[in-house]
Amino acid sequence: MGEVRLTSVETTTVANGRKEPGGEPAEKAANRRGTAPSRRGAAFAVWYLRAVTFVNFLSAVWLSLGQDLRRHNTADFYTPYLLTAGFASGLFSLILAVTMGRRKRAAWILNLVISGMLLFAFATAAFAPCTGGEFNFCYPEFRDHAQNWVSLLLTAAFVGALVLGRHEFYAKGDRSNPKLATAVGAVGLLLTSLVAALLVGATNTDPDRAQATFLARWRYGVMRLVTLEPNDRAYDGIATPSWVDVSINVMSMMLLLAVLFAAFRARRAVDPLTPEDEERLRALLAKQGDRDSLGYFALRREKSVIWSPTGKAAVTYRVVGGVSLASGDPIGDPEAWPGAIEPWLAEAREHGWIPAVMGASEEAGQIYARHGLDALELGDEAIVETDEFTLEGRAMRTVRQAFNRVKRAGYTVRIRRHADVPADEMDNLLKRADDWRDGATERGFSMALGRLGDPDDGQCVMLECFDGQGELRAVLSFVPWGPKGLSLDLMRRDRDSENGLMEFMVIELLERSKEIGVTQVSLNFAMFRSVFERGSKLGAGPVLRMWRSLLSFFSRWWQIESLYRANAKYRPIWEPRFMLFEKSSDLLRIGIAAGRAEGFLEAPGLPKWLHRRHLETRR
Repeated sequence: MGEVRLTSVETTTVANGRKEPGGEPAEKAANRRGTAPSRRGAAFAVWYLRAVTFVNFLSAVWLSLGQDLRRHNTADFYTPYLLTAGFASGLFSLILAVTMGRRKRAAWILNLVISGMLLFAFATAAFAPCTGGEFNFCYPEFRDHAQNWVSLLLTAAFVGALVLGRHEFYAKGDRSNPKLATAVGAVGLLLTSLVAALLVGATNTDPDRAQATFLARWRYGVMRLVTLEPNDRAYDGIATPSWVDVSINVMSMMLLLAVLFAAFRARRAVDPLTPEDEERLRALLAKQGDRDSLGYFALRREKSVIWSPTGKAAVTYRVVGGVSLASGDPIGDPEAWPGAIEPWLAEAREHGWIPAVMGASEEAGQIYARHGLDALELGDEAIVETDEFTLEGRAMRTVRQAFNRVKRAGYTVRIRRHADVPADEMDNLLKRADDWRDGATERGFSMALGRLGDPDDGQCVMLECFDGQGELRAVLSFVPWGPKGLSLDLMRRDRDSENGLMEFMVIELLERSKEIGVTQVSLNFAMFRSVFERGSKLGAGPVLRMWRSLLSFFSRWWQIESLYRANAKYRPIWEPRFMLFEKSSDLLRIGIAAGRAEGFLEAPGLPKWLHRRHLETRR
């Protein structure tokens, strides 16, 4: 693969003039973010939170350590910021560590406010003069223990690191997050406190429980929710079993998680493609569409688009679960790709999204790698050159026999552009394809268009397969790949039809490709194709053989190996496809986001029967 020459116009920083949250130009803020003191301050703050999280979780299972830490938080002893021992405090510090690691501005503000208040209290207790008056802030007992001075120094170091690294925490959340977090906290506290009051009333074993009014039980529940350990002596007539207190504490942790999630959630509302964007993308595809077989799938309308300064290139993406997920190669002139990649990465960092690319070619992978992304080979795309395809020869014997068997059964194939299909026939095709869909979830993102029969997709190609009685039994749909190529989009068939029907239709397309001026066809994508191919050869190492065995095991459910075998029968050219990512630690989150985008995983939400059915795309 040859090197792609980069032009000076497209590689310039595109952040000029854009404003950061503080109102200053993004270029100046980015320069300050690059300084060594700023980076070190941010790194210290994040690692401090990680260390505190580890100690908190350790103290939750190591009882003697937990007792020692809790004892130091009573009487005359004090522990540093967030080191309070226990699972709840560990969970809180873990969330802050994760969000700070993602450079969330809201997390930085929260840490600065809480730790600053604690530092002020420590400093007052340590240095305030003992006046003996009414407003005496002198605490001699604080000064008498070395542990308290260590706590003061650690808390001061954390606050100083926050201030020093303030420019490193630039990621924006959604503008509605503060209001949403406030509403979740208020409504959640009201509901959980009422549930706690009911639990206390139902399980109260105190002999004088008649004295405990509903207001007293409600106050008890609120205090346990807020402090986890209220002073029982302040609530006469209340004595609850330990499991009730534990249940209230669990509700408190769940409420805390909900509030933090609402406060730190990434911005999700991104602008989908506008008609103007789609028109510009189609113009780029008309000029450069033959470069990438997945280019036409950039026209999925739930995607967003970022343009290069000259408008010669664009990156289309979708935000799923805090991951900015691009698919395929950038659209347009490769020399202009960096001009679109840079603002896409800048937007991801600005909002705290994880940048990732699914299904990039080797050429695009090299360009993305120059912008700090690493590559992982996902598998290979099967591409057939129609002029070179033939059913002759011993190697094609099995395929030839299957093709002839279906043909003798009376099946025929009609090939038309979508624009040539009358509206009433297209409506029937939509209905039949919807009926044949396997499941209620639409699948496909990086290699699927997500719609069928749209008037704007008139150059797509439809294959209809009829049995000997003229009954429609299967449909295939292909999207354009430049002026002379096709890329598989949708496959549907009647389950009662003849086996091998899809192979019959594909071979019909390959043999009759000259009728529609097609010279190359992109078929299914085979994940981990090289593992199956190399793992079955003589001399394959033990690690490769074990990896192949593992994939074969999971193929029982996900058809990984069978899809590779189905593609290999056409003797295609295999083109590798890559996933691009920034950090290896983000791979799990990227995989979940990709699974959700492709329709294999679903986030909690409305029941399936409330969702409108869509056409599923299978690749």
